[in-house]
Amino acid sequence: MIDNMNTSRLTLKSKKLFLLDMDGTLYLDDRLFDGASEFLSHIKKTGGRYVFLTNNSSKGRDSYIEKMQKLGIPARPEDFITSVDALVYRLKDCYGKEAVTRKLYIMGTESFKEQMRAEGFNVTDVLGDDVQVLVIGFDRELTFSKLEDACRLLGRGVDYFATNPDWVCPTEYGYVPDCGSFAFILEKATGRKPEFVGKPEPQMAYLAMTQLGFSPDETLLIGDRLYTDIACGKNAGIDTAFVLSGEGTIKDIEETGIEPEYIFEVVGQISDEIFGGK
Repeated sequence: MIDNMNTSRLTLKSKKLFLLDMDGTLYLDDRLFDGASEFLSHIKKTGGRYVFLTNNSSKGRDSYIEKMQKLGIPARPEDFITSVDALVYRLKDCYGKEAVTRKLYIMGTESFKEQMRAEGFNVTDVLGDDVQVLVIGFDRELTFSKLEDACRLLGRGVDYFATNPDWVCPTEYGYVPDCGSFAFILEKATGRKPEFVGKPEPQMAYLAMTQLGFSPDETLLIGDRLYTDIACGKNAGIDTAFVLSGEGTIKDIEETGIEPEYIFEVVGQISDEIFGGK
């Protein structure tokens, strides 16, 4: 551990629910970080729970389960909370019973659209006068036509949501533009900013604690980005652990003013601190 900031090792050992980012925190592409599997195993053996939180709306739970299994990590659908879950909650909170009848234009992957249809929403990717809401996500299938449609809708004044503000998505060779970058392009073109629903908003953390019955004091959020992961924990009132295995750096703390309670080089060091490296 690099620094324990404001809290003690005893406090860290009291954690029972671990909310984990994935890309850059547990793995990078198909490379699982050292100690990650052992950490998850220790949590289960000691009666704790872990939940994977992801801002990536481009693929559903089945894809994440398959990914984890390839990495040697057992996973079930209930082990994941995604920005799509946060979006569903926000749309229902915003529109009530009308949420599923409003026509949503989704600038996102086919998987994202199918996830929303499975939740009962009226989804389209065809520009029309009856579209009432624009939703954008991390779109690996982005085309200029989609960007043009989004600009037309924003100029028309439709409601506007985005799954997450991440500027980039990490890959083995570097980074690619994520939803936050797409939102920036649209803002420059139209002057409109979306309402973001994923991290750093606290909803995913709230959903995890509510569903599993843990308190904020029992919960630790672990991630590699200050402006999404760590900020989400702060906004939810829970302790955070910042790992330096992904996008974030120590310098980012000074630049953003977002201070985690703990800092580690890799997630395996958290396991050593809590479970004694057993």
